[in-house]
Amino acid sequence: MGPPVILMIDPAHFDVSYTINPWMRPAAWQLDVESYRHAARLAWEALRVTLIKSGAVVEVVPGAPGWPDMVFPANAAVVLDGRALLARFRYPERQGEEAFFRSAFEGLLRRGLLHEIAELPPGLVHEGAGDGIWDSTRQLFWTGFGPRSDKAAADEITRFFGRPAVSLELATPRFYHLDTCFCPLSAGEFIIFPPAFTAEALGLIHERVPQELLIEATPDEAAAFCVNAVSLGRTVVMAKAPPRLRAVLAERGYSVNEVDLSPFILSGGGAFCMTLRLDLESREIAPSALQEAASEPGRKTLSEA
Repeated sequence: MGPPVILMIDPAHFDVSYTINPWMRPAAWQLDVESYRHAARLAWEALRVTLIKSGAVVEVVPGAPGWPDMVFPANAAVVLDGRALLARFRYPERQGEEAFFRSAFEGLLRRGLLHEIAELPPGLVHEGAGDGIWDSTRQLFWTGFGPRSDKAAADEITRFFGRPAVSLELATPRFYHLDTCFCPLSAGEFIIFPPAFTAEALGLIHERVPQELLIEATPDEAAAFCVNAVSLGRTVVMAKAPPRLRAVLAERGYSVNEVDLSPFILSGGGAFCMTLRLDLESREIAPSALQEAASEPGRKTLSEA
C-alpha cells in the first residue's frame, strides 16, 4: 500500500463573506481582509507541509472565484476504492461549487487517481466525507444527518460502495457535519464530542464501539476544531489543541502534529474539512460477515437500499 493521497484546494479565493454555520464570522474577517487572507495562505501552506511531513502525498487543485468554501474539499465527495460519489450541497452559497468539483474530479479520473465518478439521485442532499466517514477498522461508513445531509443518503452510499452505513443524527447546528465531532483513529479509537449527537445516535455508537475506545473531547477542544482532525497511521494532524487532548492521545501511542488554522476556523472548518482522502480502500470481507455487520441496528445493506 502506498502513502496516503490527500486532495487540497488552493486558498486563493478563500474568504468569510456569509454565514451558513454558527462558527462563521464575516464581520471579523472584514475588519482586516488582507491580513486574514495572508494568514489563511500561511496556515494552508503549513497544513500542506505538515501532511507531507506526516507521510502523505498532497494533490492541489485551484479553487474558483466566488466560491470561498471550496477550500474545504472534504465536503466535495465520499471516496472509497477509487470511486467518488459527488456531493450535493444544501445551501445556495455552496451549490455553485458542485460543477467545479466535478471538473476537478474528472481531472483526477484522467490521471488515474480515481476510476469512477457518480452522482446522488435527484433531490438527495449529502455533503461528502464531512458527513460520510469511512471506518477502516470496522469496514463501514458512519454518516451524519440533520443540519446539512439527508438521512436517506446513507442508503445511496451503501448502494454505491457496497458497504454498511450507520446513520448518526446530529443534535445541533453548531456541529453541522459529522467530521466536526467524530474522528476515527487508526487503532480503532474515536475522538468524539458527545453533546453533538442525539441520544439515539450515541446509542448506535456505543453499540459498536467499546467505551474504552472513545476519547471524549471537552467543549474547549471541540470549539478549537481538534476533533476535525486527519488521522494518518499513528500521527494525528489537527488545529492547535489544548494540552489535555495532546496528552490523552500521547498516552494511546499517537503523535499530534498541530497547525494554527485560526483563519479557517472563522469559517467553521479545520484540518479534516480542508482535506479529502483519495486513496481509502476497503478490505475483502466474506459476504456472510458483511451481512452480519449490516444486520446490526442502524446499518443498511444493498438489499435494503
